Order: sequence, then structure tokens, then C-alpha cells
Amino acid sequence: MSKLWEDLKENMKEWSSSAVEKAEEMSRIAMAKTEEMTRISKIKFEIHQLQREMDRKYEALGKLAYTHTKEDHMASFSGNTDFFEIVNRVDEIKDEIKEKQEEIEKIKQDYDIDDDEIISVSSNVSPESNIIIEDVSEENSDDITDDNIESENLDSNK
Repeated sequence: MSKLWEDLKENMKEWSSSAVEKAEEMSRIAMAKTEEMTRISKIKFEIHQLQREMDRKYEALGKLAYTHTKEDHMASFSGNTDFFEIVNRVDEIKDEIKEKQEEIEKIKQDYDIDDDEIISVSSNVSPESNIIIEDVSEENSDDITDDNIESENLDSNK
């Protein structure tokens, strides 16, 4: 009976050490995955901040277009440095967002992370604003009203 008891104790030691090793391995994997998912969440937050900045630039562009057209009675922006600075900054922001999205994809591929494993920073992605000004010329610029200026939201996920 003592031989049976000794064998049982030995098997229990092996099983428990194996279970501990497996638990440690799973813990390391979970910690690594959590760390990478945290990095992804941080990058998504940075993208969200860039989208907010882009929205503010679009708003500034619309205000500039309205003021330029209403007060200066001009519809052309050639030579207007403010206009082109805003447009260039919007393009830079779009490039930054694209780089960050590519960084997220690389992390997901490197660590085998699925989209459904990641908690989104915002379920509603900030839309881009596209400002359309209808028929603005010097002759009829006095007829410009808020009804002539339309703001259209485009889905930035395209």
C-alpha cells in the first residue's frame, strides 16, 4: 500500500508542477496580449484626437470661406496663405491617421489579435466635414445666406 501511496504522491507532484507551468505560460501570454491591446487602444485614442483636430480645421476652413466670401466678396482662394495652411494641415492629419492605422494593423498581425478582442475608444467614429459652397461669385455674393452653405458628413471609415 505504501508503494501505491508513494506513486500517487509522485504523480500528484508531476501534475501540479505541470499545471503550474501551464498556468505561468498562459499568464505570460495573457500579459503580452494585454500589453499589446493597451498599445492599440492608446493609438486609437491618438487617432480620435487627430480626427477631432481635423474636424476643427474643417470648421476653421468653413469659417474662413464664409468670411472671405461674405466680407471680401471674393470666391477665389488663390494666394490666401491661411486657406492653404489649413488645407495642408488637414492633409498632414490624414497621413498621420493612416500611419497610426497601419501601426495598429502591424501590432494585430504580430500578436495575432482579432478585431473583436479590441475595445474601441469610440464606437462612433468622428466624421469628416465636407463644406460645399454653392454658386459664389462677386455678382451674387450679397445673396449668400446660411441656406446656401451646406455641411455634409462623410463616413471616415471608407
